[in-house]
Amino acid sequence: MPGMHRKLGRIGGHRRAMLRNLVTSTLREERIETTVTRAKEVNRVVEHMITLAKRGDLAARRQALAYVLDEDVVTKLFTTIGPRYQDRTGGYTRIMRTGFRRGDAAPMAILELV
Repeated sequence: MPGMHRKLGRIGGHRRAMLRNLVTSTLREERIETTVTRAKEVNRVVEHMITLAKRGDLAARRQALAYVLDEDVVTKLFTTIGPRYQDRTGGYTRIMRTGFRRGDAAPMAILELV
C-alpha cells in the first residue's frame, strides 16, 4: 500500500512482511492484539482489503491475493466478510486500547472487525 506510512522501526522489506502477516491474521481471526502504532497501520490496509471484497470482481480479488498471504483468507474475505459490510461505507474495524505491555511498557490495543 503506497502513501505515507509509519516506519515502525524496521527496514522496508521487514516492515512490509510484518504488515502483510498482521493483515492476514486480522482477517483470519477477526481480532488481534498488537501495539497501538501497528494497529493503526494495519487498520488502513484491512479497511482497503474489505473495500476490495465489497467490490467483489476478479481484479479486486487478484489485488487482495497479491497482498494477503493465505488464499483461504482471501476466500473468507470475499465470501463472508465483504458481504457483511455491503451496506456500510467505511469504519469496518475498531481499535481498543488495552493497557501497556509488560516487558517494555508499549501501549497495546486490540484491533477487531466491527
